[in-house]
Amino acid sequence: MERLTPGAWQIATVVGIKQETHSVRSYRLKLAEWVPHLPGQHYDVRLTAPDGYRAQRSYSVASSPLDAGEIELTVDRLPDGEVSAYFHEVLVVGDQIEVRGPFASYFVWRGEEPALLVGGASGIVPLMSMLRHRRLTSPGSAMRLIYSVRTADDVIFADELGEESFITFSRRPPEGWMGHTGRIDAGLVSRAAFGEGVAYVCGSNGFVETASGLLLDAGYGPQQIKTERFGPTS
Repeated sequence: MERLTPGAWQIATVVGIKQETHSVRSYRLKLAEWVPHLPGQHYDVRLTAPDGYRAQRSYSVASSPLDAGEIELTVDRLPDGEVSAYFHEVLVVGDQIEVRGPFASYFVWRGEEPALLVGGASGIVPLMSMLRHRRLTSPGSAMRLIYSVRTADDVIFADELGEESFITFSRRPPEGWMGHTGRIDAGLVSRAAFGEGVAYVCGSNGFVETASGLLLDAGYGPQQIKTERFGPTS
């Protein structure tokens, strides 16, 4: 049998679903043809209606490349989002969908250190792939995460955010919270930044612009900052 290329569509079977927040779920997919991805890469998902209408969306992989045979896609339910609505309202364990990938070569972690990860809302998804892979392959390497969310109810991967994580709540912190509150700022960046190595920033356009500016002020050069922009959430 001829091996599929990343550009070829294939069938993936849903083998697990986890509710992360009120609007975010993680879907574990078993691939018919699996190749290891790089942390930070994404897959395309395509839905085809009985009348032939198609909708397509790209989703970052949240799992480590060491999860052989499977990938995890974490999907935020977006208003008027055709594909995300299908995931949340229709898809169940055992269903099959079309996917192709992995794609992207710029926003990927190849083991560089120190590495600073900066995510806003669902922008944490590709960063979680990096964090999970680092924990499995080189737990002693230098990596930190800055994560900005609105409220405690919006924290994705809440049970996996360890001591290397710096969380800020931009709207309503949980009761008794003694950490940072408000939007990401110079003080928070200075606490987490290494000042050397590489920084990965993922979120909305506004979040990426703000975070990148703060990193430049903290001593990172433009060549040290890699960015990926998501949709309207931040």
